[in-house]
Amino acid sequence: MPELAAHVRDVPINQIREITEAAWLTPGAVVLSIGEPGFPLPRHVLDAGMACLDRDETNYTPNAGIPALREAFAARFREQQGCEVGADRVYVVDGAQQGLHFAMSLLLSPGDEILIPNPGYPTFAMTSRLLNAVPVGYPLYPDHGFQPRTGDIEALITDRTRVLVLNSPSNPLGAVLSEDLTKELVELARRHDLWVISDECYEAFTYDVPHVSPARFDGDLPGEARVFTSLTLSKTYGLTGLRIGALVCPPGLEQKMNNVMESIVSCVASPSQYAALAALTGPQDYVRHAHEHYRTNRDAASAVLDSKGIPYLKADGAFYLWADVSHASGGDVRGWVRRFLAESGVALAPGTAFGSIGEGWVRIALCGKRQELLDGLARLPERA
Repeated sequence: MPELAAHVRDVPINQIREITEAAWLTPGAVVLSIGEPGFPLPRHVLDAGMACLDRDETNYTPNAGIPALREAFAARFREQQGCEVGADRVYVVDGAQQGLHFAMSLLLSPGDEILIPNPGYPTFAMTSRLLNAVPVGYPLYPDHGFQPRTGDIEALITDRTRVLVLNSPSNPLGAVLSEDLTKELVELARRHDLWVISDECYEAFTYDVPHVSPARFDGDLPGEARVFTSLTLSKTYGLTGLRIGALVCPPGLEQKMNNVMESIVSCVASPSQYAALAALTGPQDYVRHAHEHYRTNRDAASAVLDSKGIPYLKADGAFYLWADVSHASGGDVRGWVRRFLAESGVALAPGTAFGSIGEGWVRIALCGKRQELLDGLARLPERA
């Protein structure tokens, strides 16, 4: 048969899925390798999705989503971040991953470079490669708390650089960008005339520090603004399988957004949209409960790592711990997590899934049951 396109052949395997699927085939495995909220969905959210089906509201919706949901996303963003964002700038997307693909499709031409965090979420690189663009990792070093430094990023900018990707709270790190650093990074993008894609999947989950969106420091007029904000309800409300999120665009791009959305998915399924509307506008008990659960799991897991002498990055956000297992992994953390699963029945995401600087580290998901989390971490080898 004919060969696949070169840019598809070059897309690497997702190491998170690799270890997780191996764990799913391992009887009794403790799966700490994937970020899947484990709480039952609120009844009012389920009812809203089912009511949409009951009334047979299953036709196309506008490309950008149903108006009430667009306004609900905009209202939440205004309330949380103080940004004057209207519903006309909100595009309902088929999960945050489709939102990232949507934004990159708008901004990247073949051969363009996109700056992504290293360590950072794997699909930043995978998606840009699918668009024939070139991902360039900017370093997040342990010695600097895995925070980006403006100078490190600026040194990587070339005449082909088009986009800077920011992710706060960070997956996999749990690191959160401060207000001053966020402003500095937006100013860097403005200075070099770069677009910014801000992945804010975990914006609802920060602990004792605020989440600050780069959109706070963006321009307000067409031609001045440069920040695309990717939001999702997968983590905030546990709607991972309903595939629902939003992409907030700079002003003046509405028609282009419609054209590209039509060519990718046309529109998002209507039952998912009505379930999302209920989640955003109804009782928020789920979010409060999840926030407390993730915080207490973080603290309990940190205590186990402390008792074993295993270094880790304090998680200020998201629901992961980033832990240093270099004392055990021997320079091959990808191979080590496979052996650890086989020998101990515990799945952890290897740090190399997120970039070269992740060698020797693992990401631990904190979102499951506390006792399973503690049982799994108890099997980690102590650091001498």
